[in-house]
Amino acid sequence: MKGVVTKSTGSWYTIYIENGKKIDCRLKGKFRIKGIKSTNPVAVGDYVNFEFEQGKETGVINKIFERKNYIIRKSVNLSKQTHIIAANIDTAFLLVTLDSPPTSTGFIDRFLATAEAYSIPVVILFNKIDMYSSGLLEEKKALENVYTSIGYTCIDVSATKNINIDKIIALMKGKTTMFSGHSGVGKTTLINAMEPSLNLKTAEISKQHKQGLHTTTFAEMFELSFGGFIIDTPGIKGFGVVDFEPQEIGHYFVEFFKLSSKCKYNNCLHINEPNCAVKEALKKNEIALSRYNSYLQIIAGDEEHYRTDIYN
Repeated sequence: MKGVVTKSTGSWYTIYIENGKKIDCRLKGKFRIKGIKSTNPVAVGDYVNFEFEQGKETGVINKIFERKNYIIRKSVNLSKQTHIIAANIDTAFLLVTLDSPPTSTGFIDRFLATAEAYSIPVVILFNKIDMYSSGLLEEKKALENVYTSIGYTCIDVSATKNINIDKIIALMKGKTTMFSGHSGVGKTTLINAMEPSLNLKTAEISKQHKQGLHTTTFAEMFELSFGGFIIDTPGIKGFGVVDFEPQEIGHYFVEFFKLSSKCKYNNCLHINEPNCAVKEALKKNEIALSRYNSYLQIIAGDEEHYRTDIYN
């Protein structure tokens, strides 16, 4: 039988089949998908075949279908391994807050670059706007300008005040979508606002550290009454990009890629090379400095901060 994985708890997987029934399944042996060294060979959103175990209501997964796409990051404790957050995503919604907790531009840009690499459209949701001071609203406006100018859809949202919930629902109908972001940005609260019947568990923000307290332990997919599915994901503290060659990274910054054909060198890294169209655009404030800094940090690796004279 064929179904879609709606929940993974490490050793058992919940499979949703056509009639709405859910079957708990385990893996048959070890799966390795096209050389991906992942901590989870099966991810939420995967389509699989399974067979029922004899005399039981549980099943065994015997085939994983090829993925349309997936979102992946480095594992928290195993730097050489990766963790697939979800697969077969039509749209990823990245929830961003400027306070309680703050979301850095580096985190946003790493997520966007990874989504670009795996061909996943992203919509940026600026959540909790009802709580922002005038200063934070100005900061949010500046950030929105950065991302809308390069082609990303940005929507102001308040899950608690029901601001623009209808806009998000319209983008989700009939699709498989994913919510992602730091713990505490309001992913689960927003899902509850759109689909109250789910009544998912939420937690308060830690006032001392302005960080979210983890309530979503595993990614989980839910069917939506207005059509489609939503994948709720655990809050992510950091987002380590995976398997990017230095020459490729500029391809995943959309505004860099558009300019790269005007660079003197085909393999320009946009760092110290002469006649670099990206650095020229940076001088003219046509590219955001925050985006360029994020790019340099990815080039350098997660633990390093690349230092160079950006105007060479």
